[in-house]
Amino acid sequence: MILEMVTDFFSAKGYRIVTTRNGMELIKRASEIFPDIILVDIQMAGIDGFETIRMLRANPDPAIASTPIIALTALAMEGDRDKCLQAGANEYLSKPIGLTQLVEIINLLLKEHNNKEHG
Repeated sequence: MILEMVTDFFSAKGYRIVTTRNGMELIKRASEIFPDIILVDIQMAGIDGFETIRMLRANPDPAIASTPIIALTALAMEGDRDKCLQAGANEYLSKPIGLTQLVEIINLLLKEHNNKEHG
Protein backbone atom coordinates (compact mmCIF):
# COMPACT_ATOMS: atom_id res chain seq x y z
CA MET A 1 0.00 0.00 0.00
CA ILE A 2 1.27 3.48 -0.86
CA LEU A 3 0.64 4.89 2.63
CA GLU A 4 2.82 2.24 4.28
CA MET A 5 5.58 2.70 1.70
CA VAL A 6 5.60 6.49 2.12
CA THR A 7 5.42 6.22 5.91
CA ASP A 8 8.31 3.75 6.07
CA PHE A 9 10.39 5.79 3.65
CA PHE A 10 10.00 9.09 5.51
CA SER A 11 10.28 7.51 8.96
CA ALA A 12 13.61 5.99 7.91
CA LYS A 13 14.76 9.49 6.90
CA GLY A 14 13.89 10.86 10.35
CA TYR A 15 10.56 12.52 9.56
CA ARG A 16 7.72 12.25 12.08
CA ILE A 17 4.70 10.86 10.25
CA VAL A 18 1.09 11.01 11.42
CA THR A 19 -1.53 9.16 9.38
CA THR A 20 -5.31 9.43 9.44
CA ARG A 21 -8.07 7.23 8.06
CA ASN A 22 -10.34 9.90 6.56
CA GLY A 23 -10.77 13.58 5.85
CA MET A 24 -12.56 14.49 9.07
CA GLU A 25 -9.87 12.81 11.16
CA LEU A 26 -7.22 14.69 9.16
CA ILE A 27 -8.93 18.03 9.79
CA LYS A 28 -9.22 17.31 13.53
CA ARG A 29 -5.64 16.06 13.89
CA ALA A 30 -4.18 18.97 11.91
CA SER A 31 -5.48 21.35 14.57
CA GLU A 32 -3.87 19.21 17.28
CA ILE A 33 -0.42 18.57 15.80
CA PHE A 34 0.17 21.53 13.42
CA PRO A 35 1.93 19.56 10.65
CA ASP A 36 4.65 21.07 8.49
CA ILE A 37 3.07 19.57 5.37
CA ILE A 38 -0.08 17.56 4.56
CA LEU A 39 -0.51 14.84 1.95
CA VAL A 40 -4.17 14.32 1.02
CA ASP A 41 -5.50 11.35 -0.95
CA ILE A 42 -8.33 12.54 -3.20
CA GLN A 43 -10.19 9.21 -2.89
CA MET A 44 -10.85 9.04 0.86
CA ALA A 45 -13.65 7.55 2.90
CA GLY A 46 -16.25 10.05 4.06
CA ILE A 47 -15.53 13.47 2.63
CA ASP A 48 -13.28 13.36 -0.41
CA GLY A 49 -9.89 14.99 -0.71
CA PHE A 50 -11.22 18.05 -2.53
CA GLU A 51 -13.56 18.90 0.36
CA THR A 52 -10.88 18.03 2.92
CA ILE A 53 -8.49 20.50 1.27
CA ARG A 54 -11.17 23.21 1.16
CA MET A 55 -11.93 22.66 4.86
CA LEU A 56 -8.24 22.83 5.79
CA ARG A 57 -7.87 26.10 3.85
CA ALA A 58 -10.94 27.50 5.65
CA ASN A 59 -9.53 26.70 9.10
CA PRO A 60 -9.67 29.81 11.31
CA ASP A 61 -6.10 29.17 12.49
CA PRO A 62 -3.73 30.66 9.89
CA ALA A 63 -1.06 28.09 10.80
CA ILE A 64 -3.38 25.30 9.61
CA ALA A 65 -4.96 27.22 6.73
CA SER A 66 -1.54 28.00 5.24
CA THR A 67 0.07 24.56 5.70
CA PRO A 68 1.40 23.28 2.35
CA ILE A 69 -0.82 20.53 0.92
CA ILE A 70 0.07 17.92 -1.70
CA ALA A 71 -2.92 16.18 -3.27
CA LEU A 72 -2.42 12.56 -4.34
CA THR A 73 -4.65 10.39 -6.48
CA ALA A 74 -4.56 6.89 -7.93
CA LEU A 75 -7.39 7.46 -10.39
CA ALA A 76 -6.10 10.46 -12.29
CA MET A 77 -8.98 11.94 -14.25
CA GLU A 78 -8.76 14.82 -16.68
CA GLY A 79 -9.19 18.03 -14.73
CA ASP A 80 -8.17 16.54 -11.35
CA ARG A 81 -5.02 18.65 -11.15
CA ASP A 82 -6.98 21.85 -11.72
CA LYS A 83 -9.67 20.80 -9.24
CA CYS A 84 -7.03 20.05 -6.59
CA LEU A 85 -5.28 23.37 -7.11
CA GLN A 86 -8.60 25.24 -7.11
CA ALA A 87 -9.53 23.52 -3.83
CA GLY A 88 -6.31 24.91 -2.35
CA ALA A 89 -3.63 22.26 -2.83
CA ASN A 90 -0.13 23.56 -3.48
CA GLU A 91 0.82 20.59 -5.62
CA TYR A 92 -0.76 17.52 -7.23
CA LEU A 93 0.74 14.09 -7.92
CA SER A 94 -0.86 11.06 -9.50
CA LYS A 95 0.14 7.57 -8.42
CA PRO A 96 2.45 5.79 -8.83
CA ILE A 97 4.46 8.37 -6.97
CA GLY A 98 8.21 8.52 -7.25
CA LEU A 99 9.55 8.93 -3.73
CA THR A 100 12.49 11.00 -4.95
CA GLN A 101 10.08 13.34 -6.73
CA LEU A 102 7.90 13.53 -3.61
CA VAL A 103 10.90 14.43 -1.44
CA GLU A 104 11.89 17.18 -3.88
CA ILE A 105 8.37 18.64 -3.88
CA ILE A 106 8.10 18.45 -0.09
CA ASN A 107 11.46 20.18 0.35
CA LEU A 108 10.51 22.89 -2.14
CA LEU A 109 7.11 23.53 -0.51
CA LEU A 110 8.62 23.61 2.98
CA LYS A 111 11.28 26.07 1.84
CA GLU A 112 8.67 28.32 0.18
CA HIS A 113 6.39 28.12 3.24
CA ASN A 114 9.21 28.93 5.65
CA ASN A 115 10.30 31.87 3.49
CA LYS A 116 6.74 33.28 3.58
CA GLU A 117 6.53 32.87 7.36
CA HIS A 118 9.93 34.44 8.05
CA GLY A 119 10.30 36.80 5.13
